[in-house]
Formats: sequence, structure tokens, C-alpha cells
Amino acid sequence: MSTIRVSIFEDNKHLRESLYYLINGTEGFTCTGAFPDSNDIIFQLKKSLPDVVLMDIEMPGMNGIEAVKIIKQQFPSVQVLMQTIFHDDDNIFNAICAGASGYILKTTSPAGYIEAIKDVYNGGSPMSGSIARRVLELFQRNVTPVKSTDYQLTPKEKEILQQLVKGKSFKMIADAIGATYETVRTHMKNIYAKLHVNSNTEAVSKALQEKIV
Repeated sequence: MSTIRVSIFEDNKHLRESLYYLINGTEGFTCTGAFPDSNDIIFQLKKSLPDVVLMDIEMPGMNGIEAVKIIKQQFPSVQVLMQTIFHDDDNIFNAICAGASGYILKTTSPAGYIEAIKDVYNGGSPMSGSIARRVLELFQRNVTPVKSTDYQLTPKEKEILQQLVKGKSFKMIADAIGATYETVRTHMKNIYAKLHVNSNTEAVSKALQEKIV
């Protein structure tokens, strides 16, 4: 397994250092940068070259949501995992719409952080159950239905997409449909290609907007 490269954007010095040591102290992970703000994010990411960014929503200067927009424009392959200290409908919805792939509370355990980083690296959308439900409610309330296109999804792909819309991770989907994790990942790559999307959140948004499932 290749090493997962992680950059941290967090203004709380204690948490930033704790996450730095957690990531560097975990086999298969390396922290390539830990920054107190995202005011020079393009330079910071060119220097640190991460696979996954841990992004705080509230930071001095440019906030995390604006930073996500820049990351997805300039570094579309980088996965962004948002972190916050509270549930906030507006922030959750805006961060997901900006291109964040997952959402984690800062009260999450160290093991939970590592699992979430691994999940988002592998194409999942880690969220706590309560956040996943809230995101789905927000999408359903905010998206305007449009005419659906026939994307020629197979029955199995539709089943997996339906599980994704329910907020399930790849591992949970694999358990639910009796398949392996790798099989689900392969199906998701095909779904992305057919829907012309690049992330789980885009797939969920499109599925809800066009009532695909």
C-alpha cells in the first residue's frame, strides 16, 4: 500500500501538532505540511503535495470553505476532509457544495481520524451518522429537480448509488450488498465516469437533483 500524504490546515496550535504527530506516527501515513491558515494555499499545496487535506472551517483570513473551492479548482485530485467543532447546517452544505469529500467533528477519536482519512483517500465520503442525515436533508431541500438523463447505470450501480445517497461509506455499502470493498470501488469508478462527476458528493447531488435513484 502506498503512503497516504496528508496536509493539515488548522489554526489551533495544540490540535494541529496533535494531528501532525498522529499522522506521522501511523504506519502508511505521512504529514507533508501543517499550516495555521490557508492564506497562501496554492504555494502551500505545491510544496506539500498531499493526497488528502484536513481543512478547518473557521480560520483567520481565508476560511476553509473558500480554501476548498481553490483546492478543487487548482488540485482537483486532492481529497478534502473538513473538520469542525460543531454541527452547522450552512457550513456543512457550503463545504460539500464547494467540493469537500467528507466532514469530521474535532471530537472524533484518533482512530476515527485515521479511518476517515483512509476512507476519503479511497474514494469514500466519511461523515458521522448525524452529519450524513443532515447533509441529505439539506441537499433534498436545496436542489432544484431537473430532467433526468439516462446514464445507463446497471442495476448494481443503481443499488450502490442508492446506498451512497443514504450516507453509507464504501465499507458499509460492501457489507449491505454482500460485495468486497474493492468491488464497490470499481463500481463507483464506473458510476463516476457515467455521471461525469469526480467525487461522491457530486454523485449524490446529481442523483438527488435528477432523481436517478
